[in-house]
Amino acid sequence: MTDMPTISVTELVSAFKEIIETALPPLCVEAEVSNCKRSAAGHYYLTLKDDNSEIGAVIWKATAARLKFQPKDGLKVLATGALQVYVARGTCQFIINRLQPQGVGELELALRQLKQRLEAEGLFASERKRALPRIPRRIALITSPTSAAVRDMIQVITRRWPGANLIILPVPVQGDGAAPRIARAIRAVGSIPGVDVVITGRGGGSLEDLWAFNEEVVARAIVDCAVPVVSAVGHEVDVSIADLVADRRALTPSEAGELVVPSATDLRTGLRQSAARIYQVMNGRLERLAQQLDVIESKNVFRRPMTMIDERRQRCDDVAGRADRAVRLQIERIQQRLTATTASLDALSPLRVLARGYSLTTTADGTLVNSVRRVEDGAQIQVRISDGVIMATVDGVD
Repeated sequence: MTDMPTISVTELVSAFKEIIETALPPLCVEAEVSNCKRSAAGHYYLTLKDDNSEIGAVIWKATAARLKFQPKDGLKVLATGALQVYVARGTCQFIINRLQPQGVGELELALRQLKQRLEAEGLFASERKRALPRIPRRIALITSPTSAAVRDMIQVITRRWPGANLIILPVPVQGDGAAPRIARAIRAVGSIPGVDVVITGRGGGSLEDLWAFNEEVVARAIVDCAVPVVSAVGHEVDVSIADLVADRRALTPSEAGELVVPSATDLRTGLRQSAARIYQVMNGRLERLAQQLDVIESKNVFRRPMTMIDERRQRCDDVAGRADRAVRLQIERIQQRLTATTASLDALSPLRVLARGYSLTTTADGTLVNSVRRVEDGAQIQVRISDGVIMATVDGVD
């Protein structure tokens, strides 16, 4: 035992690291992903496994940023990398510098994952899509300035609507860095005055060529754009993410030009047809009004207007005569009632009683004498008879 060399744990693990990392070159491992987690720093920690074994693996942030798709549990992959020994723990892990899904291409898988995520957010819903303006004041074209697509769009738009106001925001439409530049151009539209609609896209190509329009950054920019966006990625079979989030999809750049502006020829034809219909409607209306006027003019009141006036005059005279007779009759009835009332009052008058020899005696102050106790000897009294008043002095009371 004393002849054996003595080393530290660190030396042991370091020797293990040297042997493993030197003896085993970089290789490709076929495996299934499990326990996949992303750290706050952007690294992926996962397990590569098959039916019998498993090993921990790491995808550093720089490598993860180049991935088109997101690693998930259960995904069958081909992982390219090398074994690395973590000296601090004495563990062995597989450092992945390239990851490819099995059974489906990397871009196809990334496209599926992004579609699922954006659809779950409701970004594909028709309810959030905006209608295109009928006649836009200014149209922004976001595409390659040297492409056939931009020439097609300009040709179609100016042919259909010669007065179209176009502004071109030049961007690359494929390759590294194309997607962020397309997104920046879309977001810049909000600062350009008068833009009513945006067309972004390119001609056809492979999935790799069209990939810029499948990037999430472009999709988010389209959703956040202040004006409606038409996606004109030139391929009819495959649908890009930009097609799904845009307010309107055009199968080709030429069709996009047809969608955003009306045909001046068609518009003029429509205006002429509308004018003809308005003329027909108004002419028919005038004819009906003329017929109604003829019917009105044929009435007797318009042919002989004085007849109605004479009838009204005669009716007024009749009413006045009836009113005069009614007033006289009412006056006669009132006079008769007044005469009867006068006769009744006259019959009840005290003067009629006095005319029969009776009299009324009052004191000097006008108090009626109805008892001998009301006068004294020498008192002045007045005796009223039917034709006057007798002034007297009381000589005595019996």
